[in-house]
Amino acid sequence: MSSRRVVITGAGAICALGLDLDTVWAAAKAGRSGAARIERWDPSELSCQIACLVRDFDPEAYFGRNAKKLDPFTRFGVVAADEAVKDSGIDFSKEQPDRCGTICGSGIGGLSTIEEQQLVMMERGARRVTPHFIPKLMINALAGQISIRHGLRGDNYVTASACASASHALGLALRAIRRGDHDVIVTGGAEATVTKLAMAGFSNMRAMSTRNDDPQSASRPFDKDRDGFVMGEGAGMLVFEELEHAKKRGAHIYAEVKGFGMTADAHHITAPMPEGDGPAKAMQRALDDGHADPERINYINAHGTSTPLNDAAETRAIRRVFGDHADKLVVSSTKSMAGHLLGGSGGLELALCAQMFADGVVHPTINYETPDPDCDLDYVPGEARDFKIDHCLSNSLGFGGHNVALLLARFEG
Repeated sequence: MSSRRVVITGAGAICALGLDLDTVWAAAKAGRSGAARIERWDPSELSCQIACLVRDFDPEAYFGRNAKKLDPFTRFGVVAADEAVKDSGIDFSKEQPDRCGTICGSGIGGLSTIEEQQLVMMERGARRVTPHFIPKLMINALAGQISIRHGLRGDNYVTASACASASHALGLALRAIRRGDHDVIVTGGAEATVTKLAMAGFSNMRAMSTRNDDPQSASRPFDKDRDGFVMGEGAGMLVFEELEHAKKRGAHIYAEVKGFGMTADAHHITAPMPEGDGPAKAMQRALDDGHADPERINYINAHGTSTPLNDAAETRAIRRVFGDHADKLVVSSTKSMAGHLLGGSGGLELALCAQMFADGVVHPTINYETPDPDCDLDYVPGEARDFKIDHCLSNSLGFGGHNVALLLARFEG
């Protein structure tokens, strides 16, 4: 492994729990759900009529006239990136721009723009399609806009691997700094897919919860009565920085990014391998990459979607890697509160992991009420727990068989 060490010096978030990381973290610690019935459009013909929506965000107040040129997923990503950069205290005007980059993830990109402009063309004709259509919908707009905004001239691209997208971006950012190409990378992910077309597609796959009469109890990872995920939207972004560079400017350090592992199931386009072989190998690769003793891992931020197959397979994967030590692990799912941000979920979840290191508190898995024999770990049910993390893993598993694990450690100088 390279001698160059990588640390987190800034974090930002926007999702159904709040418009900034402090608010999101307070809601997560309190175990609040962001789920509600969809009111942006009529969801009555869908089997799933609920989602975790960003509320009270005024894009024009934030972006001015440029708001119309940005798809919601890009808006969310830029807002979270701006917060992460501000939190880090870095002044990019004093940095070498070629050694600063942005690597982001999104699973789908500008879907709402596609739906909107398709309707414009059908109702009003092709000449009425906005000239901003392509720059708005393209998935790489996320990285491009952040790069332009902060003058970052290094690596600039987006990873797309369904629900593992942001975590792939985070892992590749780690590698880019380690190998010496960069000193700083703004990284994470964003998604905005609470659209009628996306919700119809996932509903008809029977992937989402149908607890429409009780939205806040619908996302219930690892619970025996779970019946599918709840769609979320938003973004989580972080500033990854080479350690000596961070020290030189006196930056606050949340945690060290120690390892990255990724694998493929090569099994099924949507279903995980039942025994969790792919996720297990990804976690083991992250441990090997970070030269970490498995018994030093004491917390896992699970992918934990609240789907019957995923939660059981992830639990088996954890037991395969950790054996008897699995009974000593603390595990929780951010998606129980914020919903599933698809390609943005890994960014939000790692930003919250950074807060957990800082505060000495692990957020709960809410709605865990009925134990499932196939899910038999300590999922921090109901309430947050005072807990000092030593090393933690953050897992992301995506349609297509994509598995990613990231390893963080308490910074020890």
